[in-house]
Amino acid sequence: MELYELKEEQEKVILVGVQTRENDDTKDSLEELKELVKTAGAEVLGTVIQAREAVHPGYYVGTGKLDEIRMMLDGYGATGIVCDDELSPSQINNLERELQCKIMDRTMVILDIFAARANTSEGKIQVELAQLRYRAARLTGLGNSMSRLGGGIGTRGPGEKKLEMDRRLIKLRISQLKKELEQVKRHRQVLREGRSRENIMTAAIVGYTNAGKSTLLNTLTDAKVLEEDKLFATLDPTTRILELPGKQKLYLTDTVGFIRKLPHHLIEAFKSTLEEAKYADFIIHVVDISNPQREKQMFVVYETLQELGVEDKKIVTLFNKQDKLQDAETIRDFKADYIVKTAIKTGQGLEELKEVLEKILTENQIYLERILDYQEAGQIQLIRKYGQLISEEYTDRGIEIKARVPQNIYGKIGGR
Repeated sequence: MELYELKEEQEKVILVGVQTRENDDTKDSLEELKELVKTAGAEVLGTVIQAREAVHPGYYVGTGKLDEIRMMLDGYGATGIVCDDELSPSQINNLERELQCKIMDRTMVILDIFAARANTSEGKIQVELAQLRYRAARLTGLGNSMSRLGGGIGTRGPGEKKLEMDRRLIKLRISQLKKELEQVKRHRQVLREGRSRENIMTAAIVGYTNAGKSTLLNTLTDAKVLEEDKLFATLDPTTRILELPGKQKLYLTDTVGFIRKLPHHLIEAFKSTLEEAKYADFIIHVVDISNPQREKQMFVVYETLQELGVEDKKIVTLFNKQDKLQDAETIRDFKADYIVKTAIKTGQGLEELKEVLEKILTENQIYLERILDYQEAGQIQLIRKYGQLISEEYTDRGIEIKARVPQNIYGKIGGR
């Protein structure tokens, strides 16, 4: 008896975008969508851009453009289209009826990547919640489109078997997932409070997807987080402790990468993860300086941070991938308190980064000079653990110390 291996047929798609303003970022956004679609496992056969005053409320593109898309689908043998914006249920329905193929949008592709990348139970809960919220609003529009192909984009992940659920069941499931997410949120809060009691500061590593955040965490702390030259390689946040040359310690937390048009469903679902940035003492913003879209990517990061309520925090910007930089153009980051030029993979700039981090920790400490009695010598360990012992001298009068300590430790150091 012969055994046959059944392989899922690779989806072949046409990308569709609408340019509403001259020289807007539609072309760049479609290039990014192309990378997203490749990451999701599909092949891009062609691209269509229509310039019009506004997105068509019924068809996304104008009805005349549908003929061109139909011809491309037939000519290339494509199985579906991916629109660069989130589609409404009526747009999905109308396009499905007119083009007789699978209709997808940018949000569906991003959700699909997240579904494939979620490894922890927390990540899976968040992805399923985002998927269900997206589908709940589109139950009428997705049915036919999803039944055209047995697999592919939009059918993966924790929620894949629930595509046929009616609104009532979806609502119940969403309610259940939100309760589970609340537990996760409380657990994160407990962890944060534990770190806070240790009097060790926390820095959240943020940045556009694929800027080098995980590489930074791995290089500095040997965290062994997955590194891939793909969008959204890291979904689940990782926190590790970094010991700096002056023996001071700092918590570093990796976060999920940002992207333009990040679906609202995802920001909502991943708030418990993204809030790591909100509760951090300061931000390390990793920028891929070799990317021609770097300034727009920086803007997206700051826009997302603002949406999360992350304000008035010190920012260290790493202009990363200096080794891949083609031009010597000066880039500014008006929000940054410190800028460090790095090539994390080669180690360039990392020593300077550590100096900057030590400086920030020192800025948040109080200088003290004390003479401790010998029976108070145990307090020196407290200083070493949470601050910086500059000098200690054993004299007839006692142990003369000079140190820098966090404000909440300052009152605990006795002596005279």
